[in-house]
Formats: sequence, C-alpha cells, structure tokens
Amino acid sequence: MKKHKKLLIFVFLLFTGLFLNHRFGWSQALTDPVGLQAISGYVEENYLLSVGLYLLFTILGSSFLALPGVTFAIIGSGLFGPWVGSLYCLIGATGGATLSFLLSRYLLKDAVEGLVKKNKKLYQILFETDANKEMLILMITRLLPIFPFNLQNFAYGITNIPINIYITGTFLFMIPGIQIFSLGTAGILNEENQTLNLVIATILLVVTLMVGVYIHGRYKKLTMKGNNEE
Repeated sequence: MKKHKKLLIFVFLLFTGLFLNHRFGWSQALTDPVGLQAISGYVEENYLLSVGLYLLFTILGSSFLALPGVTFAIIGSGLFGPWVGSLYCLIGATGGATLSFLLSRYLLKDAVEGLVKKNKKLYQILFETDANKEMLILMITRLLPIFPFNLQNFAYGITNIPINIYITGTFLFMIPGIQIFSLGTAGILNEENQTLNLVIATILLVVTLMVGVYIHGRYKKLTMKGNNEE
C-alpha cells in the first residue's frame, strides 16, 4: 500500500507538470528562436527573477516533464549567453538530476528498476560493474549520448552509489555536453562570434566523443579482464 501511495504522488506531480506545460506552452515558447528573442527584453529588466525561473524550469522540467537535456542548454544560451547560460544550465541540470535520483531512491524504486532493465546497455554498465568504479561509470554515461539522460538520472537512484559522488560526477561530466549545445546555439542565434562559437562547439564535440569512446573501451577491457580472472 505504501508503494502505491508513493507512485500516486509521483504520477500526480508528473501530470500536473505536463498539464501546465501544455496549457501555457512553456517548452515550445522557450525553445523557439523567436520566442527566445521576445523574452530577452524581459530577462534584461528582471534578471534575478529570470534566473530563478529558469533554474526552477530546468530542475522540474528534467525530472517531471522528462524534457531532453539539450532543451535547457538551448534555452540558457538563448537567454543568458553561451558562457553564463551554460553555468546556469549546469546548476539547474544537476539539481534536476539530483531530484530524479531522490525520487527514484525513495519513491519509485520498483517502477524505475523495470524501466532500466529494458535498456540493456544502461543496466549492464550500472549493475554489472565493480562498485569502486562509480566515477568511471558516471563519466561514461554522461559523456556518451548513447545513454538516455533522463533515464540514467532515475536509474542511479536504484544503485548503491552515494549521493555525494553522484552529484559531484554528474556536475563535472555534464560540463562538456552543456557547453557544446550552448556554444552551438549561440553560433546559430547570434551573429556576433558566430563562426568562432560553432568552431569551438565542433572541436569540443569531437574531443568529448573521442574521450568518451576511449574511456568506454578501457572500461570494456577492464570488465573482460575481471571476468577472465574469475
């Protein structure tokens, strides 16, 4: 009975968020270039309030609305610029990832476990790896786009990873991806430093993918070695 109550609470919050988003069109307005430009004037006049609303939208949007992580990087860059916007995005996305983690660990453990088992790659790397490789796992899942952002936020909640390690690793390893989308958005929306922003974003994307693939390869070798020793 207790588990059902927890699930009902989450479902209520989820549908409330979806209804409000549909009613007011927040995600559509904020991701549209025209909408972002229209909001820019308001942001300049109400900066602190705008930052607070953006952080709240990012935290709740990544947890209850299950919006893609790129959404918040695009919005942050469009409203606050690629560098400051990426910082706000990083703070908000980390907060959202932490909220998802806590919801999963204390409210939705059984439901999340069923979803994670359907994603074999994510399930394997989270539950078939030594516990002392937690930072390595976080690095791989955050750097490589083959692991769904929202799902892994909930998935980590049903593992034994300490929350301080989860928050630290999430914050650090989300930096490259957020910066890539922030600079890419600035390169598309703003004429100033357009080429430079796109070039930096491209270089950062290539380097991030290379590092992620290399680390994933090392992880697979270590896993195979451990299995052979057993």
